[in-house]
Amino acid sequence: MANKADKWPQNTVGKFYVDQQCIDCDLCRETAPAFFTRHDEGGYSYVFKQPTSEDEIGLCMEALEGCPVEAIGNDGDEA
Repeated sequence: MANKADKWPQNTVGKFYVDQQCIDCDLCRETAPAFFTRHDEGGYSYVFKQPTSEDEIGLCMEALEGCPVEAIGNDGDEA
């Protein structure tokens, strides 16, 4: 399970985030490219935009559930 104490500082503030367990597998970026992007220098993903609609939240939840190392969390700090 993702740990919000270990989330990457590039994550935008909100419910979803990626922590330092990320192995750069690209699954989240393929599943929800409007919300996850890659930090090229660090070789990991992070949330650059928070979802607002139910459909968008569904895509982010699909990415969370599919993450092979459970690096995506949905208990982050709300803005």
